[in-house]
Amino acid sequence: MPLLVHDAVDRGAERDPAHPAVVMGDATLSYAELRDATNRLANTLIELGAQPGDRVGLYLHKSIETVVTAYGIMKAGCAFVPIDPLIPAERLDMILDDCGISIVVTENRLLSRLDDTTAGAAITATIGPDQKAESRRSQLTWADVGERSSAAPERTVDTHDLAYLMYTSGSTGMPKGMMHSHHTSLGFGLWGVEYCQLVPSDRVASHGPLHFDISIFDIFSTGLAGATVVLVPEAVTKFPASFAKLLEEQQVSALFTVPFALAQLASHGALDTRDLTALRWVLFGGEPFTPRHLRSLMEALPHASFANVYGPAEAPACVCHVVSEPPTDDTPIPIGTVSANTTATVEADGSLTIEAQSVTLGYWNRPELNERSLVKPGVFRTGDLVRVRDDGLYDFLGRSDRMVKTRGFRVELDEVEAALNAHGDIAEAATFAVTDDEGVTTIHAAFVGARELAVDDVRAHLATRLPAYAIPVTLRAEETFPRTTSDKIDRSALAAATALR
Repeated sequence: MPLLVHDAVDRGAERDPAHPAVVMGDATLSYAELRDATNRLANTLIELGAQPGDRVGLYLHKSIETVVTAYGIMKAGCAFVPIDPLIPAERLDMILDDCGISIVVTENRLLSRLDDTTAGAAITATIGPDQKAESRRSQLTWADVGERSSAAPERTVDTHDLAYLMYTSGSTGMPKGMMHSHHTSLGFGLWGVEYCQLVPSDRVASHGPLHFDISIFDIFSTGLAGATVVLVPEAVTKFPASFAKLLEEQQVSALFTVPFALAQLASHGALDTRDLTALRWVLFGGEPFTPRHLRSLMEALPHASFANVYGPAEAPACVCHVVSEPPTDDTPIPIGTVSANTTATVEADGSLTIEAQSVTLGYWNRPELNERSLVKPGVFRTGDLVRVRDDGLYDFLGRSDRMVKTRGFRVELDEVEAALNAHGDIAEAATFAVTDDEGVTTIHAAFVGARELAVDDVRAHLATRLPAYAIPVTLRAEETFPRTTSDKIDRSALAAATALR
């Protein structure tokens, strides 16, 4: 068993140097090429003065270089910080400043955004852009990196050293940098290998961006298995039919993504025209999967195994459930049972605490959050509420911070959302709370309909499932929902728009 995640690259190169490690479009990088490229980048970083434990920015759109960069930074004994290339300048500035980034791997079209930030003044070197402008900082292109030695870097990395630091997604509030060591990363990566029984012949699609924690499975689990990761271009992720075509052409055998992407694939991917018999695992997580959408996908892919994978980014894949048959009704899908080598504690109020190797080290520069969230090293209070059924399966009830008090009553927003999603003509729903200037909190909801729906009809539907105090004050139909870059519904944006009305 490797002690470090990036050891998998070298092991793959030793076992089968020509085996494809990373594929994107027509470009392929073998394990031998990946080993050499990551060694060259690590040696470049060391030459630039990167010290063990330094945080290095990974500020790239999805590309083969993204994978090279993540592994190369870890080989240099540093921690990679994946930064969403679409975030506002203020948030970019905050991330660069918060974790003290001085070296950034980036690209031409993002370079000016770095220069526009206040924290950009502290950046001493950039790697990647092929157009050098006059600058006080060191600027190296990928061609420059290619001239460095491909020998293994002379740097000792310990299993408990920081491997990556991932900031929470979203467009408002104070982002928090979640820390994972090589030890915790290995725990998540090995879970994926064992749970899906990944082997070198597998081809794993990477649908999400690197700043979304599911992509850690895509890269680390695939690498540990010596398999091939197939990067899904950002443009393709927006078009379900194109995504289905890629799954067929690339003979993808495993896929882990969010329910929205899978629901879109089922509805608009023209799956009946594709041969997807190579696809043996479909994993989903991040948000509840509406049962009727899951049913549609399972019926379209009867040969595949489906699993609901629960776990916050701080404790990934800690509870899982193989869905053996398509759902027959609108009962929410259970999140399953505790994963191997994981221990769960459920308090009387349903609060879930997880102990596992994959649990985060904590949050960067946030001692108050660490005190609240970490019971001790390796033990994390998830902030989620669950119910243990008689058969031992866990039902996800929602977030403890999604429970609000309105008109004197406590209401779980996820329960309201589930009631909306149970309406046969609602494709997707979102519930959120808004607090006015006087401190009064009210519940609101929006929905995307499969056809035109009258708000009064939706309200009548809710009245059959919820007490009056839990029915949203406002209900509105939307053509589409705003989304984060990880394809989750951006409820903060919906709430902000509601507050302005």
